[in-house]
Amino acid sequence: MMTRTLLLAATAALLTACGGEPLRYDLPASRAAGARIPVSVGSVEVRDVSLPLYAGQEVIFYEGPDGALRSDDDLLWADDPGRSFTEGLAFALAAQTRARVAAEPWPFYDRPDVRLDVRIARALPGRDGIFRLSGQYFVASNDGQAREVARRFDLAAPYDGGDIASIAAAKARLIDALAAEIAREGL
Repeated sequence: MMTRTLLLAATAALLTACGGEPLRYDLPASRAAGARIPVSVGSVEVRDVSLPLYAGQEVIFYEGPDGALRSDDDLLWADDPGRSFTEGLAFALAAQTRARVAAEPWPFYDRPDVRLDVRIARALPGRDGIFRLSGQYFVASNDGQAREVARRFDLAAPYDGGDIASIAAAKARLIDALAAEIAREGL
């Protein structure tokens, strides 16, 4: 028993000395609750969200004091950022509206009323403690019955610069805010 304890302690010390495993950060679950936003469509397919190169990486990027994008190979997203953003947006839209919402590929027999295409131009935790999310979204009708929309968005949420989990929480809040904006203005 003593030998096993010493072996475990030595292994733990060795892993700590070598830097250990990278830390992975997941986005907190959507907090969208309360009154649902009325929309004019019954179903929405969320297409894979397009992200800038740095935002689509497994490594978490942030703006350094000199304005350069920085990362640390030991600080990673828990899921593929594109998939995580797409699923998070679909979940938030479903929670905030009464529409049937799913990420592509559409899992139902009947086609969705509209397809939502989101193209992110900027998704960056800034050096000033503000996470900025901007880009454009498009709502396309599958049958010509729903109105088609193209709108720009520019959202921001504060985060604690010394805390990576705070960056993940800010990103989740921005996804919820984007879903609310799309529901109010685009659907």
